[in-house]
This record gives sequence, C-alpha cells and structure tokens, in this order.
Amino acid sequence: MKNKQIWSRLGQILLVLLGISFLTFALVMLSPGDPVRQMIAGNEDIMVSQAEIEALRHELGLDKPFIFQYLDWLGRAVQGNLGFSYMVKKPVVEELMHCLPATIYLALASLLFMLVVSLPLGIYSAVKRNSCFDYFVRGLTFFGVSVPNFWMGLMLLWIFGLQLGWLPIVGGRVSLETIILPAVTLGIAMAAKYTRQVRATVLEELHQDYVVGARARGMSESYILWQEVLPNAMLPLMTLLGLSLGSLLGGAAVIEIVFQWPGLGRLAVEAITYRDFQLVQGVVLWIALMYMVINLLVDISYNYFDPRLRKAGK
Repeated sequence: MKNKQIWSRLGQILLVLLGISFLTFALVMLSPGDPVRQMIAGNEDIMVSQAEIEALRHELGLDKPFIFQYLDWLGRAVQGNLGFSYMVKKPVVEELMHCLPATIYLALASLLFMLVVSLPLGIYSAVKRNSCFDYFVRGLTFFGVSVPNFWMGLMLLWIFGLQLGWLPIVGGRVSLETIILPAVTLGIAMAAKYTRQVRATVLEELHQDYVVGARARGMSESYILWQEVLPNAMLPLMTLLGLSLGSLLGGAAVIEIVFQWPGLGRLAVEAITYRDFQLVQGVVLWIALMYMVINLLVDISYNYFDPRLRKAGK
C-alpha cells in the first residue's frame, strides 16, 4: 500500500469517526430519560429542587439545542477532551485508559487460545478430509458456533468454579486465575469459526495448480503443506484475525458482565444503563477506531506478506 493510499485511508477514518460520533450523539440524546435526574438519583438523601436541576442542566449545557451541544463536544474532543463521566466521577479518557489494560489482556489471551486450538485442527482436518477426524472436528465446530457465549461462560463457571473449585467465580480484578475462564469462553466461539475458515482455505489451496505442479516435481506432501500451501492460506485469514482483534479490543460486553471482568465492554453497558452520555460517546468512538485502525494495519501487512501485491504496486 502506497503512502498516498495510507493517507487516503486515514482521511476516511476521520470522516467515519465524525459520522459515528454524530449518530451516537443523536441516538443518545433522543433516548428516553433525563441524564440530570439520573445523576442525582444516587444521592437519595439529598433533596434537590427543580431550580437546582435546571441550574445543573444549564451548567452541563443540556439546555442548548442539539447541534450546539454536539459542536461543543466535538470542539473538546478534537483537543483530546471527551468530557467528564458523572457515573465514575472521572474524565472519560482517564476511565477508558483505566479499563483498557484489562480489555487488552483478555483480547490477547482469547486470541492465543483461539490460534492454539484452531490452526492445528483446521489444517489437519483439511489434510484428512472426509476422515473420522474431519467429521469429528466439523461437528465440534458446529457445536461451538451454535452455543451462545453467555451459556458457555455459565457452564464453565459452574464446572470449574463451583463443582471442581479450580478457578475463582468472582472477578472484578485482573489476574492469571480470573482471566482463564473468560478467555476460554471467548476463545471457544472464535476457535470454532476460525477452524472452519482455516479448513476451507487450506482445502482451496490444496486444489490450486501450483500444488499439482509441486507434486508432479516430486516434492513431499509435508514440504508442499508447510512451505507452499500454508503461507498462501494464511493471508485471507489475516482479515478475519484483524476483525476478531478489533471486536475484542472494543470489549466483549456479555462475557465481561458474566465474569465481572473490568473491561471496556462492561463499562459500556454500565454507561448506557446510567445514561452517561459522555462515557457512551467515548466507548463507541474507541470501538470504531479500533476496528478501522486494525483493518488498516491488516491491509498494510498484506504488502509485506504477499509478494504479488508488492509487484503490482511497483
């Protein structure tokens, strides 16, 4: 990918972020409920008059027309200020940075589990096509794709937490023990999808002309598989891997709620529940940014891993 194309993609990212921020701001403002009353709902012992409510609404700028509220927010966001979260009583950027490490650890652990499981199963299933092992793997992946994540998480909690007592069932902190179950839960669903994709891609490559030519030249099957087929098969899978990473870095809300994992997904659900406009806006922008940046990095990496694209660029 040329520098001009990269700058063009960066410009597209900015435009998409602008559109997403506007739509999110509009949807949140149109949703039912009053954020000011939600703010004071936690202080049940304090009596607040209507005049004080109106004064607080004026202080927050919520009495302005919608477009002026959005422009005020956008002006601050350009300077790196995403507002103040009344739910956690912190700046939004600070709270995002606080939850980000937990989300990154969970994303990397889930991807590691997924790759360790899906790559060997998918490759060997393709090589042993229509064998008993292949049928078993296909059935296993069908089960993994069909089962809801939250049910799988609850079953793992019940088995390894309650019945066996091997792992803690109460989260709320980041540690090796507490990350195992949520990472495995996320990894199972991704591994099922990725195994099917790996199998299909490897099968497609095994029927290409260059494989037939390599066999005609007397090359061994192991050499053809590891040196010829897999490098070509992995390229299309990088897109799926990038999408999975982007999704995980945006936070896995359901799993984080089930395991009480202190990540961005759980933060987003709580922000929506409390109608914390600024925090919702910040989380949505982060999720969108992660998707687009990772997709850009995947596209750039194609030029380094696929020599055909480098020749086409030249």
